[in-house]
Amino acid sequence: MSTEESVANKKKIGRLYGVGVGPGDPELMTLRAHSILSRVAVIFVPQKDKQSGSYAKSIIADLVKESERNVIELVFPMLRDRKQLADYWHKAAENMWQYLKMGEDCAFVNEGDPLLYGTFIHIFETLRKNHPELEIEVVPGISSINAAAARTVIPLASNDEHIAIISGNCEEKAIRDTLQNFDTVVFMKVNTVFDKLLVILKELNLIEKSVYVRRCTTQDEEIVWDISKLEGKKVDYFSLVIVRK
Repeated sequence: MSTEESVANKKKIGRLYGVGVGPGDPELMTLRAHSILSRVAVIFVPQKDKQSGSYAKSIIADLVKESERNVIELVFPMLRDRKQLADYWHKAAENMWQYLKMGEDCAFVNEGDPLLYGTFIHIFETLRKNHPELEIEVVPGISSINAAAARTVIPLASNDEHIAIISGNCEEKAIRDTLQNFDTVVFMKVNTVFDKLLVILKELNLIEKSVYVRRCTTQDEEIVWDISKLEGKKVDYFSLVIVRK
C-alpha cells in the first residue's frame, strides 16, 4: 500500500468521542459536550437491559431528537463477573466500529465523567486494543461526586486533607480502613453495600458526619441527612454517601 493510500484510508475512519454529560441536569452539560452531540452522525447510549431506559439518554433527550439522529442503545448488564461483562464490552465496541470504519464520527454518552467509574473506560480499552488506529477524544463531565458536594455544600477536601472514593461491593475491612485513614470518603453506587456501611458508620460514630444523595440534580433528587432512616430500605443505584470527618 502506498503512502497516499494509507493516508486516504486513515481519513476514512471516524473519530470516537467519549462524552461526559454530567450527573443528570442537562444544564450541567459542558459546551464541548453540547457541541459534539449536536454534530456527530451516531450517538451510543448505555442501558442495563433492553427493557430499562438509559439514564445517559434521558440527560440528552432535549438536545438529541431520535427522529433526526441515529441514537443506538447498547446493553451493559449489572454483572460482577468481568468475563461475562467482557463479552458485552466486545460486542458493543464492534457495533460501534461498524460505523467508525465507514468514516462516521460517533459519540458514546456517559453520565457523570467518562473516566470515573464510567462504562466508557471498558469501551475505550477494547477499541484501543482491537483498533489502535482509531482516534479517540474524551470530553470530561461533572461527576455525581462534585454535584452532590455542591448540592449539600460539603467541602470534599481542603488544604492538606485526604479524600477517598470507593465504589461497588467493598469488603468490610476496606471500608473500615478507608474511613479511618481519610478525612472525606465518598461511597458511590451504595445500593449493594448500604446496610453493611450503615453498621460500620454507627460503630465509628460517623452517622452524623454522613449524607446520602440520590439522583443528584434531577427531578428525582433526594438528600437524606439522617441516613439511619434508610436502614433496611432499598437504595438507588445512582446514589452515593459522603462521609466527612
